[in-house]
Amino acid sequence: MNLPKPTVSIQWLAENLENENLVLLDASLPKPMTKAEDNPFADIQIPGSRFFDIDNAFSDTSFDLPHMMPSEADFTRETRKLGIDRNSKVVIYDNLGVYSSPRAWWMFQAMGHDDVSVLDGGLPEWVEARLPTEAKGKSPNSEGDFEANPRPGFFWNSNEVLEAIDDPEVLVLDARSKGRFEGIEPEPRAGLRGGHIPGSLSLPFPEVIRGNKMLAKEELKKQFDKMEVSNQQLVFSCGSGLTACIIALAAAIAGFDWLSVYDGSWSEWGQPGDLPVVEGS
Repeated sequence: MNLPKPTVSIQWLAENLENENLVLLDASLPKPMTKAEDNPFADIQIPGSRFFDIDNAFSDTSFDLPHMMPSEADFTRETRKLGIDRNSKVVIYDNLGVYSSPRAWWMFQAMGHDDVSVLDGGLPEWVEARLPTEAKGKSPNSEGDFEANPRPGFFWNSNEVLEAIDDPEVLVLDARSKGRFEGIEPEPRAGLRGGHIPGSLSLPFPEVIRGNKMLAKEELKKQFDKMEVSNQQLVFSCGSGLTACIIALAAAIAGFDWLSVYDGSWSEWGQPGDLPVVEGS
C-alpha cells in the first residue's frame, strides 16, 4: 500500500481501510476557536480510528502557549501508546473537513515519519458519502515501536523568525484572517497586539479550501503565483500554530518543499514586548 501524499481521498481510504499497516488517527479538536462548536460529527468516528489529542498528549504543556510541539521523547511515547509502528501508514482526519488534521500531519513529518497523509474532506466528506461510522471511543491496540527522528527546521522559534525578517530568501505567510493580519479585528486571545510580522504576507487559510476539501493542485499553484512566491523558504504562521499547517499543506500540494512552521505563531509574537509588529496591509 502506498500513500498518495500529502492527501488521500475518502475513496482511497474506503478501499484501504482494512490494510494491516494502516493507522487511522482522529485529530479533531473538542472546541475549535474559529469554528462552530455545535458539530454534528463530534461523537462519531471512522471505524478503527485512534484519537490524536493535539491539545494535551501531543502538546508541550510546559509552555504558556497553545499547541507547542512536544519533545522527541514525549512524541515517541504518546505515539507508541496509539499502536503506531515505524512502518505504519498513517492517515489523519478531523471532524471539520480540513482543519486540525494538517497540524498532526506536519508533526509526524517533523518527527521523521514520511508515511503520513491527510484525509481530504475529513469526516464530513466520509459521512456525506454514506460510508460507515461508529461511536467515538478508544480502539483496542497494542503498543507500537514508533521511534521519532526529529528533522531540524520543520518548526521555527521567534528568534529564527526575527533573524529572517530582512532575508529575501525567506517569506512568512500568515493564515489568520485579513482583519487580524491588518490589526483591525480583535485577537481571540486576550492581551495580544494586533497586526502582523514585518514583511509577512496574508494568506487566510479558508482561501486554500473549498467546502471541506483542499483546492486542487493547479488552483493552489495559482494562489501562490498571485503572491509572487519564488524559490524562497516559506514559513507559516497563524494564531497558535494550527491553521498555519493548513497553508503548509497547501504549499506541499502545490509542489513547494522548503517549508517551516512558526510554532509559537501570533500567540507568542503578538504578546506585549519587543518583537516588531506592523499594522495595516
